[in-house]
Amino acid sequence: MAEARSAVGEPIVPELDEDEASSYLAALKEFRRSTIRRFFRTRNQIKNGMWPTSWWNLGVTVALVSMVIVSDLDIFKCINRRLWAFGEYFYISNTPQYLYVKVVILSWLFGIFFFIIVLYVRRYLLRLLLAYKGWLYEPPAKQSWITLLWGACMRLVTGSSPSTYSCQQSLPRMPVPCLRATIRKFMKSIKPLVSQEEYDQFKKEGLEFEQKVAPKLQNFLHLKSWWSQNYVTDWWEKYVYLMNRSPVHINCNYYGLDNFKWKPTTFQCARAGAITHMIMCFKRILEREQLPAMRIRNTISVCMSQYERAFGTTRVPGEEIDELVQAHSSQSKHIIVLRKGIYYKVDMMDKEGQLLSPKAMEGIMEWIIKDADTHQDSETAKAGEHIASLTGLKRADWAKIRQEHLLEGVNKETLEKVEKAAFMVNLETISPEDIEQRSNYMLGGSGSSFWFDKSISLCFFADARYGFNAEHSWADAPVVAHIQEYCMTEEVLGDLYTEDGHCKDVPGVTQSSYKMPTMLIWEVNNQLSIHIERAMTFVTENNSDLDLRVRIHEVYGKGFMKKSKISPDAYVQVALQLAYYKDAKKFALTYEASMTRLYRMGRTETVRSLTPESCAFVKAMVEDNRSDEEKARLLHEAAKVHVQLYKDAMSGRGVDRHMFALYVLSKGFNQESDFLHHALTMPWTLSTSQTPQQQMSSSPRLDYANRDKVCPGGGFGPVSDQGYGISYMFPEDSMLFFHVSSKKSCPLTDSQRMQDNIFQALADMKQLLENVEKSKT
Repeated sequence: MAEARSAVGEPIVPELDEDEASSYLAALKEFRRSTIRRFFRTRNQIKNGMWPTSWWNLGVTVALVSMVIVSDLDIFKCINRRLWAFGEYFYISNTPQYLYVKVVILSWLFGIFFFIIVLYVRRYLLRLLLAYKGWLYEPPAKQSWITLLWGACMRLVTGSSPSTYSCQQSLPRMPVPCLRATIRKFMKSIKPLVSQEEYDQFKKEGLEFEQKVAPKLQNFLHLKSWWSQNYVTDWWEKYVYLMNRSPVHINCNYYGLDNFKWKPTTFQCARAGAITHMIMCFKRILEREQLPAMRIRNTISVCMSQYERAFGTTRVPGEEIDELVQAHSSQSKHIIVLRKGIYYKVDMMDKEGQLLSPKAMEGIMEWIIKDADTHQDSETAKAGEHIASLTGLKRADWAKIRQEHLLEGVNKETLEKVEKAAFMVNLETISPEDIEQRSNYMLGGSGSSFWFDKSISLCFFADARYGFNAEHSWADAPVVAHIQEYCMTEEVLGDLYTEDGHCKDVPGVTQSSYKMPTMLIWEVNNQLSIHIERAMTFVTENNSDLDLRVRIHEVYGKGFMKKSKISPDAYVQVALQLAYYKDAKKFALTYEASMTRLYRMGRTETVRSLTPESCAFVKAMVEDNRSDEEKARLLHEAAKVHVQLYKDAMSGRGVDRHMFALYVLSKGFNQESDFLHHALTMPWTLSTSQTPQQQMSSSPRLDYANRDKVCPGGGFGPVSDQGYGISYMFPEDSMLFFHVSSKKSCPLTDSQRMQDNIFQALADMKQLLENVEKSKT
């Protein structure tokens, strides 16, 4: 291995120029860059600490105090006298030549004092205002006078132009829901699923839990909600993600795609160069905190904490618990590019500290392809070709292999480069024929085409299509979707490519010299080779068992749903209930993800989409024993209840995170509860999610004319081996995308059949609403 490493290492390591060879100049440049980084980091910390006030507010406060000190107005005499009395403690003469010095000192001293008071008053007042969620339950056109007054107060108190993390200290803590309300909502959600005998047993266990065990646990949760940033997020991340010993491949990771049909170039290297450059631009904007904080209706702040771990983050396996490790921004200025099983380290900065341009990156990608073609048959290349498959093993197995074989010598050096990379890129040799094949590859890969532990991995196909695979524990899908939307918006609106499809130079930027990629080496002994072969077999079998179907629904979209006065999300959720009942002849416990980022450190809450109201509609449709008007009424009622549940989840009044936190405490206090155990072990047969979009105000409006440029969204694997994972997206008013996954090994599920049932349910519901509308005319 050593001889092979030397043979392939020499041609690809560039010589240093004279400036770089000088340790003095290199040290001076690094000192300059680190000083600039520290300056901007300190400036951002001060700015965030001052928000919702600003430097301008400080200047005004100091000026007002100065005016009070020198004023002779009667209204200020009392304050003026006390300020001057305090000034006597400075032992500064009151002679004219020192008078102005004393005025300046007093003005700044008391100006800063009153400014701090104003800062905290505004911050806590804003936190109090943001705790109000009445606006969420009222349509914008029909708001109550309380909400209108609240909105006016918000505009008065809220600071202007918050940076990425400015709003964090002003966000309210997520409240602990009422225990009785949580149990009541849970009981209602399971009523359509269990027999009367089982329901009575749940009711008995719930009452016993509420009276005996729950009060102590609930009190502790209240205490935790006061001193922690979020009463459940840290436990959710630890116990649901990091302590889960199942493989992250398919079970945890999710994927996303690029444009539906449109693509700006046919050259793989050009698109890879442009996208990697833009993601690094997003990383730089994020690090400088120049990314505008997300605000609903340009007023209500949402938590941005998940963005902090977007780049340079790796889920490091452990035998009992994994760990999220993030490299410092100064150590994650490179990416790893994978081509034909060969890993390359690509520094994304030139010697002057500028980002490599899209054109430069295109050239680097072309160089990597040629170099990989040259070395693909070498012993060195073949040794590590499938090593990424280890990340698809069960976590404990992968942790042991990593500890035994990858933490010494050359493998340790290579692994550090991989884990500290900002993100990973795969330059594939294949071109999937359609969107469904692309989706299957983006979720499972070839078995070794993704380092599944990395926060973000990109894959560029030979035909210039691309997508991403993301690890889930560090953040939820909206964060990665935001990064993807940024890139796609720049491609559509920006002028990135020449007419023949190659990358353009960045106007006004002169690219300095930069290093060429470095091939990374893996030393694979016989034992490690056996592990890799076993891992490839394991991951490939899991890929083969995945039944993922992706289809576009073009008959109608959210435009018709809104015209029918039904929330599009609620409409689809009810359609999924109807489709599953047709598929399985029974109802299923259904999970829909909702965000709780209206609170500090919020992540998600579960919307229990199966309700007695949706069941009543489904039965009316299947049994066909009601009039169309009655069916339509049941549909509207089911949608109304779903919207209420969704808003409750966003407001921190959901069921599942509260019960999960209670369960964690019951284990910690060694107070077992049959109610919590039975409640939390019910399988989520249907796991559903709507893909977020339009998170940027600069994103172009999507309509029928631009439908080829829309994003089809992405998907994930089934949560239950006997169920379905369903992701859907409303890219514009006339179309929907559905990503449906299941396991081929389960005889009860079939993703194609489920897709057919979804489309039939949507057709039946449209026909129903149209019939009712016709009967009115």
